[in-house]
Amino acid sequence: MTNFPIIIFKCENSDRVTYIKSETAPNQSPNSIQAILQSGLAAAQQQDWLSVSNYLKQLPQTKSRNQPKRFILNQKVWKIAVSLALSMVLDADFQHQWSITKILPLFGENIIPTLTTLVKDTTTEADVRWFICQILGNFNNAAVILTLVELLDSTTDRELITIAGKTLTKIGDDAIDALQDLLTRPQHRFLAVQSLYYIRSAKTIEPLLEIATDPEPKLRAIAIKALGSFHDSRIPPILINALQDKVSNVRQESAIALGFRPDLCHDLNLVNHLRPLLFDFDLEVCRQAAVALCRMKNEAAAAALFEVLQAETTPINLKLDLVKALGWNEISVAIDYLAKALPNSTAAVAEEIIVVLGRNTAASLKSQAAQVLVRFWQSQSHILESPLLRQALATSLGELGCDCGRKALEQLAKDSDRKVKLHGISALKKISSN
Repeated sequence: MTNFPIIIFKCENSDRVTYIKSETAPNQSPNSIQAILQSGLAAAQQQDWLSVSNYLKQLPQTKSRNQPKRFILNQKVWKIAVSLALSMVLDADFQHQWSITKILPLFGENIIPTLTTLVKDTTTEADVRWFICQILGNFNNAAVILTLVELLDSTTDRELITIAGKTLTKIGDDAIDALQDLLTRPQHRFLAVQSLYYIRSAKTIEPLLEIATDPEPKLRAIAIKALGSFHDSRIPPILINALQDKVSNVRQESAIALGFRPDLCHDLNLVNHLRPLLFDFDLEVCRQAAVALCRMKNEAAAAALFEVLQAETTPINLKLDLVKALGWNEISVAIDYLAKALPNSTAAVAEEIIVVLGRNTAASLKSQAAQVLVRFWQSQSHILESPLLRQALATSLGELGCDCGRKALEQLAKDSDRKVKLHGISALKKISSN
């Protein structure tokens, strides 16, 4: 056995680590356990992973039906057996790596520190980290939950992110009690709240409601973001209060969350609650408030968006977002507002309005949008001197496919600018094919 590399085990609070002594398995002598491990180590040297797996399965296990199955091994033997199992995780092919994921949980929670060390190590192969995530899903343990959340925050590997998220979901409700305990420990509070966010179980609502008013802004923001995933009568009042939070990130998350509750718009007067955020000193809060209002899809929300769009003090970047929000409203009055804003807009905002009008997909709105664009073309506004603007106008009229735009497109198809001309010809073909 001494020629085989042994994994170095990292175990916090090692004085508390316990192992099930092999003497409790009367049908398996120490000599036979040693023989199994000796054969397993020899098979590993030959990379005969099927045999390694079979030898590990021969180790003595608990037989109680009321408790999870575990290997019955003393500490010394346990470490050798774990090294053997981990050699499969690190070196075997996919098929045998998959088979060992069913065996490793039999080593019990004492294996968690070693697994978490490996999975957090960026030098560990991505597929190995993936399998370790699978294995960790068998343990309802606070250390596992925190490790998975740290992994989600640190990695950019999509497959690893997916499996870490699925593993957290698998642990689910069973993990929440452990997380609530961690919330009382200052050094773990942030990761514990993030864990509650990722689990997305209804059982997380209670602790999240408490955290939503926590003195720490980062924790409040995460809690508000998580609560936005649930339809629970206790949540909307919390979200509305958070719109007035002193910290912009909390206001932003609350606006996003309320944007997904248009069903509450009338009963809770959400437009009036969201409107002040359009004037927020943080432009990202303004932008998210605009998106939330557009999802209300009603005239009051469209009026609020138009009011800020018309204001001379509104930054150009925000005006562009307000134009998009009015377009997403998908109601007739929103198109009326865009029509009013178009003649008095700067070239950049006017171009965005033209593009947004061309994206209307509802049959009832296409004709209205096309007529707005035709009237703008006929106005001979000085900003139409921009080839980019004329090009956008041709494209949008073609996308809308309304016959009322044909005359304007015929003129654009003869434009002195080559690109405008090509876009005009292409748009005419689209109208003709409708």
